[in-house]
Amino acid sequence: MAPLALLVSLALSGLSLTLAVPLAGGAQPHPEQVNHVSAKASSANNNATASKSGALPAPFCFPALGFPKPPKELLPPDNTHWWCDPATEYAFVGFSYEVTACQSRAQLIQEFRDIRQHFNSRYVRLYGACDRPGFYDDIVDAAWKNSLGVHALIWFGFDGSDIWISRRDTLLAALHANPLAKFVTRVLQFGSEPLFDNVLPHDQLAEQVTLAKANLSSLNIPVTVSELAYGYQERGGAQDVLDAIDSINIHMLPFFAQDASTSDQAWPLVQRDLQWFIDHGNGKKMYFDENGWPSVTSPSVQPNSPLAVADIPNEHGYYILLDQHCEDLKSVVGGGVGWFAHIYSDNQEPGYGIYNSSGHLKFPFAPRTHC
Repeated sequence: MAPLALLVSLALSGLSLTLAVPLAGGAQPHPEQVNHVSAKASSANNNATASKSGALPAPFCFPALGFPKPPKELLPPDNTHWWCDPATEYAFVGFSYEVTACQSRAQLIQEFRDIRQHFNSRYVRLYGACDRPGFYDDIVDAAWKNSLGVHALIWFGFDGSDIWISRRDTLLAALHANPLAKFVTRVLQFGSEPLFDNVLPHDQLAEQVTLAKANLSSLNIPVTVSELAYGYQERGGAQDVLDAIDSINIHMLPFFAQDASTSDQAWPLVQRDLQWFIDHGNGKKMYFDENGWPSVTSPSVQPNSPLAVADIPNEHGYYILLDQHCEDLKSVVGGGVGWFAHIYSDNQEPGYGIYNSSGHLKFPFAPRTHC
């Protein structure tokens, strides 16, 4: 066993297990946690001390870059003090990753490795659904092998059916049954856009969130809803949902704004939706999870502005824009805004991928993970 991994295991196991690392009301950024600690065994005892949030500093918290992952048999009894402080989870955090294709475990491991090693991702945010028995165990295994956290998803779909109920029950059962699940599942989402798609009345959605939080309380897995600002706004604000969720997972898709043009001009559009969540979110941690700009249009991807441009330079330009505003996103209440790139590949959602359908990068992509 690597000496550093052993020291981290002992630190995780030996700390007083009294503080969780909540997503709600995350602490403001701490410079000493943003900067990676020297990964030397001689400094482990000095650095492996819990912050006020209950988190160890990077790289001794999961899924920090450079995290010295302990062997499974030396994992602590629970995930208290396991996760990084939410205040360090700003800037680029990872990719949305569609699972409708029911990827094999081998493919998940391979692509999660690329997501982690090539792009310095800390998370994958699941999109779509695979109803193959045991699929989430494959997700957990691939994420663990590659030191990635997971934003899991209960997928409603677009057909108005109640299949989401069985998906909910299956996923909740998997989270309890798989002993590694609580060490890679950062949050459970209801989505995608259940308010905008009018899947459930907002009071029933808030109730589902509350019930899921109770179900997962022993695992310290928070619960949220993956939604557009407009989805809340057209339901009178749906403040009951905002009050129920642990973090605010935002769909940021400025291409569809009525005043959209080119992606380099999109920052005011981002600010507009972000400000709405700041005003109504009670200081909770925020992520842009379904977040991107399409490179092509299609029957289901049409702009609401005649000036909106969908092409590869504008898709690239949107991520450049977010990277340029790293400091602005870092300063947002709740511990800053972390953002995902939607989506990993055009094979998952045409036009939105960082990779094209042939597996080649559409443009250089190396956004900052801290600033």
